[in-house]
Amino acid sequence: MQDWFDVAEKIETRTLAAAGKAGIDQAAFSAEARPADPRFGDVQVNGALPYAKRLKANPREIAQKIVDELAKDEAVTDVAELSIAGPGFINFRFKPSFYLDWLNDFSTESVYREAAAKLYAGERVVVDYGSPNTAKQMHVGHIRSIVIGEAICRLLEFCGADVTRDNHIGDWGTPYGKLFYAYKRHLDPDALKADPLGELERLYKLGSQLASDDKAVLEESRQELVQLQDGKPESMKLWETVNQLSIQGLKEVYDQLDVTYDCYLGESFYRDRVDLVYKELEECQLAEESNGALVVFHPEHKRYAEQPFIIRKSDGASNYATTDLATMLYRHEHFKATRIIIVTDDRQKDHFEQLDLTTAKWFEKTGRTRPAFDHVMFGKINGDDGKPIKSRSGDPIRLKDLISEAIERAHTVVKEKNSDLPEEELQLIAETVGISSIKYADLSSNRTSDYVFSWEKLLSFEGNTAPYLLYAATRIQSIFRKLDPSDLENLEARASVFETGEEIALARKIVEFVGALQITIDTLRPHMLSGYLYELAGAFSGFYAANKVIVEDDGQKARRLILCQRALLALKIGLSLLGIKTLERM
Repeated sequence: MQDWFDVAEKIETRTLAAAGKAGIDQAAFSAEARPADPRFGDVQVNGALPYAKRLKANPREIAQKIVDELAKDEAVTDVAELSIAGPGFINFRFKPSFYLDWLNDFSTESVYREAAAKLYAGERVVVDYGSPNTAKQMHVGHIRSIVIGEAICRLLEFCGADVTRDNHIGDWGTPYGKLFYAYKRHLDPDALKADPLGELERLYKLGSQLASDDKAVLEESRQELVQLQDGKPESMKLWETVNQLSIQGLKEVYDQLDVTYDCYLGESFYRDRVDLVYKELEECQLAEESNGALVVFHPEHKRYAEQPFIIRKSDGASNYATTDLATMLYRHEHFKATRIIIVTDDRQKDHFEQLDLTTAKWFEKTGRTRPAFDHVMFGKINGDDGKPIKSRSGDPIRLKDLISEAIERAHTVVKEKNSDLPEEELQLIAETVGISSIKYADLSSNRTSDYVFSWEKLLSFEGNTAPYLLYAATRIQSIFRKLDPSDLENLEARASVFETGEEIALARKIVEFVGALQITIDTLRPHMLSGYLYELAGAFSGFYAANKVIVEDDGQKARRLILCQRALLALKIGLSLLGIKTLERM
């Protein structure tokens, strides 16, 4: 198979070799390839300009020497035409035959997977995302961690990594004292059965209010917490019940979002592992006492030289820093992780920077190999007023309510467009469109930025939205429903070379899929892939508007059907990697 999965890398290798043959110092010449201005080509190498500046030479003359050598390289000239633009920019414009050969090679998802698997083969990655607190409803703020984390997992798996999805839930600590007090006295068993998380959250809020109003209740709540921390059987049994019910409630929402975790190793899992953290950090002389607490300073850092990383509070209690350090060690030893990714909001930036710095020094001093670490941060979801969105009552919007509203609104929109659909199919489409719209609104936004949540925008069939992309996929599938099976036989052998501008533009955009995957996985920014899919759908729309697919000329019909097939394949794979299911029709 012609393996041009990473076209840029091949061009860089060939250009650097040509530079050497032209008498250019390869060590001082940059052959970095980047997307070109479409007016001039597909890929561009700009190294001649900075190289010429150092020598005070003419950059176009240097570029010409390289192009002259590249022109002798059949591996290049067979697939691309060469030109020089501006001050020595070397442009490569792929020939129509290259696009057809490439599309013939990359004709199935398995071929894409096989090629992409080279990127992360052998990597063992733990992705920590979601991470809600037990006994509480998830609200709209949780959606970003869930959908971004799941997309990253799917992308890593597609690119060959062995991925473990870990939901590091908050299932330990002071809230349990107040919750247990209220649970034992004010539980509504029917409500608990119907809506476990809703009832547990009600009880926690009630317990908190009662403790705030009555010192006697506050003291009884403290005793409930002491008994739990001491491991009293009755308290531990109730704690296990609360956590099981909480996870059951969480899974109902995760099922709707098509998310499944491999493990739920919450804070409680690490409570017996923190003593080793204290011991080793003190023995390594990384931790020191400060105002009664055990802390780590980082003298080389401008802020963290004075802003301590507190790993044991002055009252002797552990905290997030302690359990997170224990978690890093467990993931290294148990999962053999080569990389750890944690997905949270940007308010925790300092915490995870200090965690990474501390882990690096700790592991180095103890002879451990530190896994690569990424804190994948994201911004807020705002309303039209620029503030975090809330319900009419002023409380955070519950995530399951948001999903229900999305499905209901999608049902209305889809029914208006296709009122003849049977209700059962209409409901299925509404669920897919509604949930996909919520996910895509998030994934199409740069994760480090805040974005404005708008029902009108995210359910629109115009612009960079889930409905637009889902409809693009169904429109392509409608072409194939009209065909006779014989129309799809031996397409590769029957197809003639692409000719029209729209054909070549669509072929070029499909080939760019692999580059979009590469930059998305390199940056862990799903909006890069979202943006590509939107451009792909636009390129198909332009092609379809200008080129009839079912024509008399068999070679022309075959090549256009290939374009339809491969565009649909890229859309389906790309949307699936974002956690979005496609539909047969809408």
